Amino acid sequence: MTTAVGTARPAAIPRPTWRWVQIAVAVATLAFLVWRVGTGPFVDGLRAVDAWALAAASGLAVVTTVCCAWRWRLVARGLGVDLPLGTAVAAYYRSLFLNLTLPGGVVGDVHRGVSHGHDTSDVGRGLRGVVWERVAGQVVQVLLTVAVLLVLPSPVHAVVPLAAIGLLALVAGVVLAVRMRAWPAIALASALVVAGHAATFLIAARSAGVTAPTSEMLPLALLVLQAAALPNVGGWGPREGVTAWAFAAAGLGASVGVATAVVYGVMVFVASLPGAVVLVAAEVRVPTRLEEVPDV
Repeated sequence: MTTAVGTARPAAIPRPTWRWVQIAVAVATLAFLVWRVGTGPFVDGLRAVDAWALAAASGLAVVTTVCCAWRWRLVARGLGVDLPLGTAVAAYYRSLFLNLTLPGGVVGDVHRGVSHGHDTSDVGRGLRGVVWERVAGQVVQVLLTVAVLLVLPSPVHAVVPLAAIGLLALVAGVVLAVRMRAWPAIALASALVVAGHAATFLIAARSAGVTAPTSEMLPLALLVLQAAALPNVGGWGPREGVTAWAFAAAGLGASVGVATAVVYGVMVFVASLPGAVVLVAAEVRVPTRLEEVPDV
């Protein structure tokens, strides 16, 4: 994630420049991987995708998207804005699709916040709701990641205790700053989202031929999910780089990691396609409404 709901943009860098930096980093990461492992793992990943994996990803996406929409609704209520769950689910699917098809990875979130702001006549509050919703999700995801990395072996096991101390201080500050009564429900929704995404990655790994036990794969899955929050191009870039590094460090092979990341990327994209339907339906509905306006 980037300037709006994730990785902060350095204040000294203009927004257009920062956007090009994000794209350049993502493209450079993919180019480096092609140089190191060749195109074979990318092709293998595409070939490994099957109907069962896509169906599983789509089913899990329904659960995670509803949970995300529920979390957004809770945050919006905390800001004094009404948001029906059905509307939130449709908007969230649309934002996921836009995030995965446009550079930067946050265009859909910005669109979601602006659209909700227009609907409630308060764009600023609509954007704040999306920012806090994504921040809440990231905080819970990081907490769960650190907890798993503390318990299970991983390539970063040695530095996790130090990171945990700083993280707890950061989380305490965020909770005190927000002071939302809905935090338990928000945490539950976020935990379910993380579980769904991790399960999707594990299915991708199995599809790519990984036979390592789940206890070994879960820390890697959570590390990759953290990387997916970094600046990217349609979801691609840092995710593949971190997956290759993590798999290599765990003794599974960088090529297998790349293939797994490709499978995961395809699964996530297919699971987001209902968002395209929502997007098209909204574009069709607008002219229809205009035609219904009587002449004066």
